[in-house]
Amino acid sequence: MLNIGIILGSVRQGRNGEAVAHWMNDFAAARNDDGVTYELVDLADYNLPMLGAEVPESQQQEAESTIQAWSEKMASFDGYIFVVPEYNHAVGGALKNALDYLKPEVANKAAGLVGYGSLGGTRAHENLRLIFGELQVADVQTAVTFSLMTDFENFSLFKPAAYHENNANGMLDQVIAWSGALKTVREKTAVNA
Repeated sequence: MLNIGIILGSVRQGRNGEAVAHWMNDFAAARNDDGVTYELVDLADYNLPMLGAEVPESQQQEAESTIQAWSEKMASFDGYIFVVPEYNHAVGGALKNALDYLKPEVANKAAGLVGYGSLGGTRAHENLRLIFGELQVADVQTAVTFSLMTDFENFSLFKPAAYHENNANGMLDQVIAWSGALKTVREKTAVNA
């Protein structure tokens, strides 16, 4: 069994990402991939403090609990699909901060990218690929890129063009294949440890 997390990587009020993440989750689930489960995870549900920032003593226990919950949730998956907007030609700060809390939880796992923005989030994807390299996450080639100009009515009502389904299928096929292969690597490493 492969467990794939679909990570909504924006915490912005009024974000378009909710519609995109739900579309991706519904699309993935409708494929009925044998031996694969999908779970939508909303980064907004984790009020992570800024890594390295001082947390008031009265909030330390809550912060530690949130960090632990985030770590355990991300560790529970064999692969990921990150749904990300592009902010200023990069990934948003909340997701970057959340990823900075992780390393062994995500190492030797696969990730696919779904973006949205003026250029479909492609520059955020490029930025994430660099981060994934350091985290030892194998990002797959095919990505899904939604344009704010053509896939959102008035830049807010999500109406994706049908052709995105081809990329979504290709990306999911790659995430499943790589997640399965890397699960074998992790299991072999655990046995030899």
